[in-house]
Amino acid sequence: MYVRPNISTKRELRDIIVADLILTIAIAFTLIGGIEQLGGTGAISKFVLLIPISFIGVSLSFVLHELMHKFVAQKYGAIAGFQSSTNGLLITLLTGLFGFLIGIPGATVIYTNKFTKKENGIVSLAGPLTNFVVFAIFVAILYIFSPTGYLLSLVSVVMFISIILAFFNMLPIFPLDGSKVLAWNPPIYILTMGVIFVLTVMFTGISLLEILIIFIIALFFSMFYRNIL
Repeated sequence: MYVRPNISTKRELRDIIVADLILTIAIAFTLIGGIEQLGGTGAISKFVLLIPISFIGVSLSFVLHELMHKFVAQKYGAIAGFQSSTNGLLITLLTGLFGFLIGIPGATVIYTNKFTKKENGIVSLAGPLTNFVVFAIFVAILYIFSPTGYLLSLVSVVMFISIILAFFNMLPIFPLDGSKVLAWNPPIYILTMGVIFVLTVMFTGISLLEILIIFIIALFFSMFYRNIL
């Protein structure tokens, strides 16, 4: 008999806020090159200025990504909610402090015994597509309004976080979203990943070495996620 678990709204909200804040701090540290850079001239001021930028980027990219998984899963009758991971939060923060980031503060947990392959694929695709929409909106802002200074930094960081998150999650490695989209519909996967890959290269300057590093990180997450979450 399938038991429908109860997901506390209060706990879910707490988990989202904690994950949002930890990932915000970790990204801010990553952008300045790690905690060791705080001793440099103006580094602390730069870090403080990066906090609101990182917060907006994380909220619009990571949080909306996870919430979209939740809402689409609920549309198909599943029980779904965001759940933070204590170990994942620690890994996220510690790697950020050292100037590189493995961002795994938590994930949307979905409980259902009746998802079809198509429904599972659509739920999985909803997150990366949300990142793509956020990216597209900020690209439009960049070219229409030509922001400068602090606003340019904000737009650039949001674009970077959103497209990297989409790319990472679309890698065809279980349990990442890409593996479920590929299992459902290979042509849709190839088209979606192809567009995201091109945009990632165009707007982030990502190299083949960096792609390999991202793949290894994703593979690591795939191998150990059951122990992390």
